[in-house]
Amino acid sequence: MISTTGTGCPHCGWPDGAEPFQVVSRHSTAAGRTEWTRCGCGSLQVRVVDGGGMRVVSRSGPAEPHSSPASR
Repeated sequence: MISTTGTGCPHCGWPDGAEPFQVVSRHSTAAGRTEWTRCGCGSLQVRVVDGGGMRVVSRSGPAEPHSSPASR
């Protein structure tokens, strides 16, 4: 995928144009598709892929570490 923004994750620096750590879901749209992805740092991203390329249109902060019941 080619990023039209030329930026990276503000939390860890992973380039937007690189493959995401995890694709959470993909949805076809009339113009292309919307992808919900997760960065290596845990940030959830919404990517729009269409004739203009790929753009990250929204992202969350990094995932909070979860403690397991055994560690409490």
